[in-house]
Amino acid sequence: MTSVVTAGGISVTIRGAVVDEGETVLDRLVSDGVPGSLASRSAKLWGPDAAPLAARRLGWLDLPETSRSLRDRLAAAAGEARDAGLDRVVLAAAGGAAAAAEAMCRTAGAELTVLDTTDPHEVSGVLAGDLARTLVVVVGGGIEAQALRRVFARAFAEAGLRGGEAARRFVVVAEEGSDPARAAAEAGHHLVPAEPDVDDRFGALGARSLVPAALAGVDVDGVLDEASRLAGVLAQPYDNPALALGAALGSSALGGRDKLVIADHGSGLDGFAGWAEQLVAGATGKEGKGLLPVVVEDVAAPGFELAGDLRRVILGRRPDEPGPGREAGISVAGPLGAQFLLWEYAVAVACRVIGVNPFDEPDTAESRASTAALLRSEEGAAPTVVRRPPELVEGAVEVHAPEDALRGARTLAEALEAFLADVPDGGYLAVLAFLDRSGDAAAAGLRPLLAARGAQLRRRPAPVTFGWGPSHLHTTGQYHKGGPLNGAFLQITGAVTGDVPVPGRPYSLGELQLAQAFGDLRVLRSLGCPAVRLHLRDRAEGLAQLAAALG
Repeated sequence: MTSVVTAGGISVTIRGAVVDEGETVLDRLVSDGVPGSLASRSAKLWGPDAAPLAARRLGWLDLPETSRSLRDRLAAAAGEARDAGLDRVVLAAAGGAAAAAEAMCRTAGAELTVLDTTDPHEVSGVLAGDLARTLVVVVGGGIEAQALRRVFARAFAEAGLRGGEAARRFVVVAEEGSDPARAAAEAGHHLVPAEPDVDDRFGALGARSLVPAALAGVDVDGVLDEASRLAGVLAQPYDNPALALGAALGSSALGGRDKLVIADHGSGLDGFAGWAEQLVAGATGKEGKGLLPVVVEDVAAPGFELAGDLRRVILGRRPDEPGPGREAGISVAGPLGAQFLLWEYAVAVACRVIGVNPFDEPDTAESRASTAALLRSEEGAAPTVVRRPPELVEGAVEVHAPEDALRGARTLAEALEAFLADVPDGGYLAVLAFLDRSGDAAAAGLRPLLAARGAQLRRRPAPVTFGWGPSHLHTTGQYHKGGPLNGAFLQITGAVTGDVPVPGRPYSLGELQLAQAFGDLRVLRSLGCPAVRLHLRDRAEGLAQLAAALG
């Protein structure tokens, strides 16, 4: 059985058993008046406890139109940057804003350097570029963005820029009246106000994402036009692709298919899957519930095979030819702006079905608090991290694990097999790489290798996800701690050669990154989750060893 819902430039195709399951949920949503209530920004859709926060977080529904007020401000900022020869845009941000801006730029072929990291190798590589052409966009007040603002301010000063000339190298996007906004005003930076009623996760069409994309050369009016075409059908009870997708996602979670495996198949939306991942995980993963997004390389990748607890999603039109992905439950096609709005609406609907508040993040604060405790910045002291000797060392790789977790493994391959065996049945394995996205890009190749090895070793293979740290703390980190506690975590850290001090702080980027890794690991272990840390004494050599150990 196949159901196709097409409207507003979007096509959602649903096949197989999920059609009946989704239609049952869809009928209930329609009878409850959800489409009209959501379109009119009702805060009561997720229950009385969620209503106060939801009332302050529904501005994303209006962004296809309200964001057009940014046009003149963005045009002026872009013109000023061009006149000053600043055509190299660096984004210092984290979470949904960084992911959405990156997807817009990659899809449009515009150049944007995204720094959602504290890795000193990656930051040093960007600092080594042409600072004379560099404009830095700082979004929000997170510890990463603010540390990078300080680092770039010093770099500009060392390059001979002073006073107003240096100040004009920064564009800050923050809510008016916030600490980052006040700091920007004091420093003379260009400030673009962020919407107060939109959070980072649902803000793909807001200032936090559009400002860096526009400065990098993206036609953001075109993106908003794409979203506006879909916005006109969101109040409809039928022929509403966003409602149909939300019902399918919600019914999948209720039916035990709580792993949402996402593969791109010619969508043309480069980087979109990463943005969808943060939205789904962060919005749904709480109170022991949720949908785990598992982004795989393509429809032929390990982990996209049919399994009882998976719901497969293809970004792009369904392949008509026989082969992998043909039987996937859901396919979604359409332009980028419409896809942003589609998924935000669908995930908000799915959260109502699942019974969680899409706008809170009750569990992410634990890792932040753990990191802050390790940094001890309030005492003005350098970070203190308690290090234990590794349980196993092979070549460039140290294996740090709780006592007896490796069950006598004597080689790296045996240690990895022992860890794969510890993934709970019905659970998942998350690889969290606190490394350089550019210089250590080979780390992402561990995901399919671990998925393939797990399929060989386990009667019931577990899905494998991959995330760069510390970025994942703002995206999938909420699911890791607030969703079903059935995850196992393989954290990877690396030796630092050439650290980067953070001006005005008692720590360097390398120390901050390590504190974030240790803080997250501490929280995961406190929840009883299997968690092992692999430390690479030499990054390139260690990654090659891991690939070899996985066959």
